[in-house]
Amino acid sequence: MATASDERTASDVLKSLARHLNCLNEDNKSSRRRALEVVKRETVEQRLSSGVLQELFAGLLKALLKCLSDPAESCRDTAIQIITGFIRAVPKPEDSLPYLMPALAQRLGGKEILEPAEELRLALMEMLSLVVEVCGRHLAPYLDDMIKVLQRTITDPFPEVKKESCKCTISVAQSIPDHFHLQAESLLKPLLQTISHQHSQVRVSATQAIGAVIRHSTGKNVDDVLSHLAQRLFDDSPRVRKAVTIVVGDWLLRLPDRYSYFHKLIPLLLSSLSDEIPEIRSLAEDLWKQVGSQWEKENEDDLKDKMDFQLPAPALYTSGGERPGLGCRELVVRNLSKLLPAVGRDIGDWLVQTRVKTAQLLRVLLLHAEDHSTQHLQSLLAVLYHACADTDTDVRAQCLESAKLLGVFVSPEVYLKLLLPHVENSSSCSSASPWAPLTILGAVLRGSSREVLQPYLIKIGDTLANPEVCQGSQQALYLDQLLVCVDAVLDVCQVDCNVISLPLLKVLVSVQSLASQQEQRNKAEESVRCLCEAQGLSGACELYRQHMADLLRWLSDSHHTWTSYSIQKTQLEIIAMQSGPVVGEFLPALLPLLKNCLEPSRDPELRLHIFTMLSKLLLDARNTLDSQGRFAEYMEMVLQDLLLPNLVWRSGRSAAAVRTAALSCLLAVLHGAAFPVEQVLSVEETLSTQLISALEEDSKLARLLACRSLHSLLKLTTQRLNADSLNKIYPELLKRVDDSSEDVRVEALKSLSTWFSSLGKNDDTQSCRSHLEFLFQQLLLYMDDPDTKIQDSVLEVLKAGSEVDRGLLQQQTEAVREKQRSPEYCDKLLQHIHSL
Repeated sequence: MATASDERTASDVLKSLARHLNCLNEDNKSSRRRALEVVKRETVEQRLSSGVLQELFAGLLKALLKCLSDPAESCRDTAIQIITGFIRAVPKPEDSLPYLMPALAQRLGGKEILEPAEELRLALMEMLSLVVEVCGRHLAPYLDDMIKVLQRTITDPFPEVKKESCKCTISVAQSIPDHFHLQAESLLKPLLQTISHQHSQVRVSATQAIGAVIRHSTGKNVDDVLSHLAQRLFDDSPRVRKAVTIVVGDWLLRLPDRYSYFHKLIPLLLSSLSDEIPEIRSLAEDLWKQVGSQWEKENEDDLKDKMDFQLPAPALYTSGGERPGLGCRELVVRNLSKLLPAVGRDIGDWLVQTRVKTAQLLRVLLLHAEDHSTQHLQSLLAVLYHACADTDTDVRAQCLESAKLLGVFVSPEVYLKLLLPHVENSSSCSSASPWAPLTILGAVLRGSSREVLQPYLIKIGDTLANPEVCQGSQQALYLDQLLVCVDAVLDVCQVDCNVISLPLLKVLVSVQSLASQQEQRNKAEESVRCLCEAQGLSGACELYRQHMADLLRWLSDSHHTWTSYSIQKTQLEIIAMQSGPVVGEFLPALLPLLKNCLEPSRDPELRLHIFTMLSKLLLDARNTLDSQGRFAEYMEMVLQDLLLPNLVWRSGRSAAAVRTAALSCLLAVLHGAAFPVEQVLSVEETLSTQLISALEEDSKLARLLACRSLHSLLKLTTQRLNADSLNKIYPELLKRVDDSSEDVRVEALKSLSTWFSSLGKNDDTQSCRSHLEFLFQQLLLYMDDPDTKIQDSVLEVLKAGSEVDRGLLQQQTEAVREKQRSPEYCDKLLQHIHSL
C-alpha cells in the first residue's frame, strides 16, 4: 500500500507530465518524441520507489499503449522501452494485463502484423516474454491473446522474432500448464513450418518449443511432429541434433502418455547414440540410462525375477564394453516387433543419410535385444540381405556389424537353419543380390564362438562346397563373399576345421577356377595357406597329398559331361598345378581322367585346355608328373591313348589348334631323357607318320613343333631306327628347308643333322648311297641361299653328313665348286672333309 508521501510524489510527477502527455496527441512527430523522452526520463529512469512506479504505470499505461500505434517508429520504440521498464520495475505488473495484452494482440496477433519494423517486433516479443516471466499464472485469462500472438510471430520473417517467439512459447507452457494444454496444439503448425528454417539457431529454438508444447499438451499430436524431429536428426548443425536428443529424452522421461509412444520415441533417442559428435553421444547415453532406470523402477514388480536372477553377460561384454541396463534392454525387447517393420522400410530409403542412420539404429537395437533377436531372425535377415548390397560403404559396414551381433547372440542351430537354404538358393530370399546370403553368413560366423560352431562345421562345409554354392556365380562380389565365409570359419574354428578341410579346399579351388582377376586368385591361394596353417601342415603340397584322391574322384564323377564351358577343366588344372610333386603320386587316377577328356570325340576346346595343362606339367616333369620317377611306366598309355589319337588330321581351326597343343605335349614327352627308348620304338612307326603329316600343317607353330619332335625322336632313338624309317623322314625334312618360316627351316636342318647321326658309322652306306647322293645334292643347293644363317646351318649339316660318306660328299662338293657356286662355303666344307 503506497504511503501518503508516495502518493503525493506520484501525483506530482503526473502533474509535471500533464503537458507532455498532451503533446502525445500533436501532429508533429518531434513533439511527440520529445514528450515520450521526457516521460521516460522522469519515470523509469528515476530512482523512484516501486509503489510510486506502480501508480505512475497505472496512470500512464493507456497513453503509452496508444503510442504503440504511433506513425513514427522512434516514438513506438520509446513507448516500448518505457512500458518494458515499468513491467520490469513494478511490484504488480499483472495489473497492467487487461490493457497490455489486448494491445499486444492487436499489434502482433492479427491476420496481418501491424508493426512493420522488425526491430520493434523483436522488442515487443521481448516485452511479452518479460510479461510471461513476471506475471506467470496471472496470464491464464489472456491465453487466447497469447496464442494469437505466438501463432503469428513464430512464422515472422525476422529470424530473431522467431527465436524469441519460441522462447516465449516455452515460458507460457511452463507458466500456465493447466490452461496451456487446451490450446497448445494450435501452435504446432507454425512451429513445424519454422523447424526447417535456414538458420540453425531458429531450428534449435523451434525444436525446443515443440518439445515444450507436446510436453504440456494433451499428447495427441506426437505423431504429427515425429517425422519432423526425425528429419532434424540428419541436420548439419550439431546444436539442432542435440536439441532433438534433449527433447526426445525429456518426452521419454516425462510425457504423461509416454508408454503409448515408446516404440516411436525410442528409435529417435537411440539414433543419437551413433552421432558423430561425442557430446551428443554422451548426452544420449545419459538420457537413455535415465529412461531405462526410471522404467525399471516403475515396473519393478514385473521385472522382479529378471532382476533377482540375471543371466551372465554375453561373451561380447567380457572383453570390454558396457552392457545396457536391464530397463533399457527390456524396453527394446518389448518394442522390437513394432520397431523392425520401420527399420526394414527405412533401410531402403532413397536418401543415403536415412539408410546410414537406420543401419546404425539396427545395430544398437540388436545390442539391446541380445538373444531375444532370435524370434525376429527371419525379418532381421531380410533387412540385412537388403542392406549388405547397399551402394554406400557405411550402410554395408553397419549391416555387417549387425550380422556379427546375430552370431554373438543367436544359436548356430537357429541361424544356420534359416541362412543355409538361402545360401544354397539365393532366389529363395528377398534380396536381388546372389551374394547377399553369403555376405551375411560370413559376418554371422565371425560373431560366433569356436565352441558353439564346432558341432555344425560339417554342415557349413558341405553347404559351401555344394556346386550350387561354390560354382553358383562368376561375379567377383560373389566369389569375394565365398572367400569371406571360408576365412571366417578358419579364423573362428582354427584346428577344428580339419573335419571340413576337403570341402573348404574344394571351395578355394572353385574360386580360383572362376576368378577373372589375379588379385582374387591370390586371395584364394592365401586362404589355402591359412587352411594349411590351421591344420599344422607345412604347405599346400601336404594339403593336396591329404585330399588328392578325393579331389580326383570328385572330378571323375562328372568328367563325361565336361564341355569347353565346364569349370571342372579349370579345377583340374588348379589341382594339378598347385599340388606340385604330389601329382606324380597319383598317376593311376590322373591319367585315366586325362585319357577320357582327350578322346577325339570330345569338345575340341576342352581337349585344347587339357593339352595346355598337360604341356605345363610335362615341361617341369621332374617336379610334377615324374616326381616319383614312375612316369615312364605310363609312357605307352601317354603316347598311344593321349597324344597320337589327337595328332590325326581333322578339318577345322579348333582341330588344328588341338593338334598343335598335342604336338607341344609330344615334344615335352620326347625331350625328357628318362623315358625308355623301347617304349618309344614300339610306337615309332605311327609316331613318325603323324609327325611327317604334321610337317604340312598350315600353322607355322605346328610345323616348328613337328620338326623339333622329329629332332627329339631321332636323338632319343640314336642308331636304333631302321633304314626304312629313316628314309621316310629325310625327304619330308628336306621339304621344310624351303619353308616360309626361317625358324622352321633352321629346325629342319638341325633335324637333318641328327638324321645323319642316326645312320651310325657301321651302317652299310652302299645300301643307302642313292639316298645320301640325293640328300647331298639338295643340301649343296642351299649353300648359295641368300640367308647367311641358312648357309651356316647347311654347312653344319653337311659336316655331319661327311661323317657318314666323306668320299661321296667330297666328290659332289668339288663339282659344285667348279661351277663357282658358293665357293666360300664349298672351300670351308672341303677343308673340313680333308681334316677328317
